[in-house]
Amino acid sequence: MSKSILLLGSLMLSFLALARPCAAEEFDSKTLLEDTKLYFTAPIRWDAKHWMYFGGTVLLIGAAHQADTSVRDHFATGYQAVPGYKDTHSTRDAVPAAALVAGTWIYARFVDDQAGDIEAYSMLEAAGFSAVTTEALKFAGGRQRPNETTDRDSWRKSGNSFPSLHASAAFAIGTVFAESGGEEYRWIRRIAGYGIASATAYTRLHENVHWLSDVVTGAVIGIASARFVVNRRDARQHQGEFSLTPMSGGGAMLSYQIPLR
Repeated sequence: MSKSILLLGSLMLSFLALARPCAAEEFDSKTLLEDTKLYFTAPIRWDAKHWMYFGGTVLLIGAAHQADTSVRDHFATGYQAVPGYKDTHSTRDAVPAAALVAGTWIYARFVDDQAGDIEAYSMLEAAGFSAVTTEALKFAGGRQRPNETTDRDSWRKSGNSFPSLHASAAFAIGTVFAESGGEEYRWIRRIAGYGIASATAYTRLHENVHWLSDVVTGAVIGIASARFVVNRRDARQHQGEFSLTPMSGGGAMLSYQIPLR
């Protein structure tokens, strides 16, 4: 198990242990199980537009694959050009995205903002979904990394290059951060969220530990996972609920409340 997976898991367990439930969002196993079921069965509910996006994504990954060798040649210089070079910066490259989650949660606690708690939870949920998807594809593809071989088509070789877990987790976290909160500071959030994610992907290329198509695929998985989680979060926050209030003169009043945002 990679160090980045351990870091992500530790953050998730710590947050779930300390997170406080609120009326708008319940941090419980039932919600997580429902989201998990809907996430992994989403393709059966796709319409023509979703399949068109999927087709475009496949073409984008295919184009990135064609550029894999030239991108490797650009970054693989000096000692990094020798097959067998070790990935010594895996934990370092995972820190910025992890810090974004931790910073969001700490700030939310400092100002007593429940929306911030929800945002941090959403980041971890999106990162978790993207990590599971990424690891499944790594196992199926078995692709060797560019620091292990110069052959971009070295598949089914017990490798773990495709897709990039760092890129998928960073884009999952960064996208949730970028698309959360009010519109007043949206541009700042997007610069920070997508900037951190893009920088993470770039470092994986710069260190010659991932092919271009690895990070492109990881980014797509991360963004898609984040969009799913944000949509689910928004749907729950706008979901109405019934309440039964006892009346002083006897009887009870049934009401239905819908939050307006």
